[in-house]
Amino acid sequence: MSNQTTLLLGFSDVRELQILHFVVFLVIYLASLMGNLLIITAIALDHHLQTPMYFFLVNLSISYLSSISVTIPKSMANSLVNTRVISYPGCVTQVFLFFLFTATDLALLTIMAYDRYIGICQPLHYERVMNRRACSQMAASAWITGIVYSALHTGNTFRLPFCQSNVINQFFCEIPQLLKLPCSDSYLSEVGGIALGVFIGLNFFVFIIVSYVQIFRTVLTIPSEQGRHKAFSTCLPHLTVVSLLLITGIFAYLKPTSSSASGLEVVVGVLYSLVPPVMYPIIYSMRNKEIKAALKKLIVWKLFTKT
Repeated sequence: MSNQTTLLLGFSDVRELQILHFVVFLVIYLASLMGNLLIITAIALDHHLQTPMYFFLVNLSISYLSSISVTIPKSMANSLVNTRVISYPGCVTQVFLFFLFTATDLALLTIMAYDRYIGICQPLHYERVMNRRACSQMAASAWITGIVYSALHTGNTFRLPFCQSNVINQFFCEIPQLLKLPCSDSYLSEVGGIALGVFIGLNFFVFIIVSYVQIFRTVLTIPSEQGRHKAFSTCLPHLTVVSLLLITGIFAYLKPTSSSASGLEVVVGVLYSLVPPVMYPIIYSMRNKEIKAALKKLIVWKLFTKT
């Protein structure tokens, strides 16, 4: 396979549907691009938002923006020029970067749950525990974890001898689809690696759930109904995104492989690769009053400078 080009799954051979696919993916990509860039810009320019929570939100925006940029542009370009080809180096790069940003997403979401736990359950210790140095170290550890985990899986996958069909039944290079192509059962070592990754991911998820159980117990003791509502509205979207990312990812990476293309596989691929980067700006920040205020200031400043 190293000397071959790889064929990605095309959504349709009908030209009109290819153009429709290009337009739909373009809208999704631009929505994610604008939403995440607005979050990064608003937080960077507003000194009131220079807190640990918003620091991690910026990191998550960068990760989501990078993640969706790995998969969508190539798929859009293929539909536009009516091709399904991706080079071997391009496929390796897609796998490495997608794994990197997905693992970093999960690590950052776990850190954000810890941040909320300290902020709500142990507010007197918040400034000491979540100081600038600690936040920088936690964010760096999330990115390093993503790099190491991605390098191990990418190297372990592409060291396998590929001699089957070079057609990948997904719109981007994905390890479960690549594991259908090896010549022998040597791919079982990578399956074990994926199972280990899922186990680690479930541990992250359990940590998040335990953190939020403690948070909810604390929130229920808040006498103000408005205070309780604000806390719950912050926590539930976080859990929704974490659940979506983990459930679809586990299904994609642990379900039995089949040699034929499956519409369900493509749907799951779209869900865990495209939906979180698009929904994140909406459910995390666009509903946040402080982010809304910062965006309004940014828009007013832009209009003022133009006049």
